[in-house]
Amino acid sequence: MHKYTILEQLHNNYLVAVVRGKSQEDAHNMIDQIIKGGIKNIEVTFTTPGAEHVIKDLQAYADENVVVGAGTVLDAHTARIAILNGAKYIVSPNFDGDIAELCNLYSIPYLPGCGSVTEITDALKSGVDLVKVFPGDVLGAGFIKAVHGPIPNVAMMPSGGVSIDNMDEWYQKGAFAIGIGGGLTKGAKDGKDSIIYENTKQFTERFESIRGGR
Repeated sequence: MHKYTILEQLHNNYLVAVVRGKSQEDAHNMIDQIIKGGIKNIEVTFTTPGAEHVIKDLQAYADENVVVGAGTVLDAHTARIAILNGAKYIVSPNFDGDIAELCNLYSIPYLPGCGSVTEITDALKSGVDLVKVFPGDVLGAGFIKAVHGPIPNVAMMPSGGVSIDNMDEWYQKGAFAIGIGGGLTKGAKDGKDSIIYENTKQFTERFESIRGGR
């Protein structure tokens, strides 16, 4: 049940912050601003130097509502490093069968990037429960509705291109959760910049308005 508890948290929190830090310190500063702004799902990408240490450090001070995962995971070796350092979910820009097998072994959700029905069905056959729609800005929210026609059981999370202005469309088309990256750091000079908090707060407030039907 461990995997499904994590998936439930991801869905309930809904917004996933994609963190690409220039350093460990930069990533920590960004995450502090993001959590303060109200987003509880944190994806630390492995383009961040020492990403595994950032993930491990977060376990020490993040509250139980914060779900920390690893992003830009390109191989099973990196996935194992992330999991052993406390990552609760693994995200890739593509589907990798070896990563899927490893994540199933550890009962960790694997979110592979998929851009076609063929990739999605291959992922489902490998035990994937949540697919990342990537790149979201290219595929568009209509992709989710179209896929749900023949495959209504697949859960999908867009990443890339999600903005304040189109969040409602992704939500209404049936997204399980949504990944947000550049929109959180837009205009920020560094991870300490309070504009990250302000941007995050705008996203969380807008989402609560959408979920509340306002």
